Amino acid sequence: MSLKAESPGASARSGALAAGVCYFLWGLVPLYWKPLAAIDPVELIAHRHVWSLVLLLVLLLGIAGGYGEVRQALSSFRSLGRLFLSSGLLTLNWLVYVWGVSTGHIVETSLGYFLVPLVNVAAGRFVLGEHLRPAQIGAIALAAAGVVLMVVQAGRPPWIALLIAGTWGAYSLLRKQSSLGAITGLAVETLVLSPLAVGYLLWCHAQGTGALGRVDGFTHALILSAGIVTAVPLLLFAYAARRIRLSTLGLLQYLAPSVQLALGVLVYHEPFSRSRLLSFGLIWTALVIYSTDNLLSQRKLRAER
Repeated sequence: MSLKAESPGASARSGALAAGVCYFLWGLVPLYWKPLAAIDPVELIAHRHVWSLVLLLVLLLGIAGGYGEVRQALSSFRSLGRLFLSSGLLTLNWLVYVWGVSTGHIVETSLGYFLVPLVNVAAGRFVLGEHLRPAQIGAIALAAAGVVLMVVQAGRPPWIALLIAGTWGAYSLLRKQSSLGAITGLAVETLVLSPLAVGYLLWCHAQGTGALGRVDGFTHALILSAGIVTAVPLLLFAYAARRIRLSTLGLLQYLAPSVQLALGVLVYHEPFSRSRLLSFGLIWTALVIYSTDNLLSQRKLRAER
């Protein structure tokens, strides 16, 4: 159904449902990547590109003018540059996340996604020059204090979390501004870096280090499922991003890191000490302040209309 055929209310409801399902599936993704921990993360990301592209090209067959939109998106240098940037951000986000899950840092990857909304607010102020309300400034300060405390405790910055938050925040902004549809946009983003992915996989196979043909049947099935595992949540995200407010996306996104955090602590028994709980507590408090301020602001705007 096209966007024009939907009423604003129906569009918002379908967008919110898509976002909720998307974030819940993302929360469960460590269950998929953990059994693949023995495979090099770069190779896994290359497989993710290739098999996602195969699935997306098949899906484009069912969209009228889908391939025409792809050609149009690749026709200008400006558009191509934006696509390379968004694809690069998405790929880096994938790589850091998969590496974090594979090396036993699921709790820290969840922290990255908890930080995304606050990164968006900070980017709005320092990159776009937007005015921040006092509550937003307080939320950013509390989150920063939580990160600083984590640095003091661990003796190093939480690079996994910071890279995940930064790359996904930037990708979300670019995707929100895109005029491409969900399937077409993701297909083009995957397509622009697919030659590098295919080349890397061929090189791995020639060197005798590639996984395909050298692992058991279950692992083969997992690798070949990378397209479905990758594309389905991203398509839901892209669908939702064009139908609901970015602030609403930010609120719903807490579902994914909450599920990831539960998996990291309860299923994979990663350490979650009192000092780490204090750091997370500051960040969670910041998110409560941010979310409450956002909701009150939206209610005020609706009341003034």
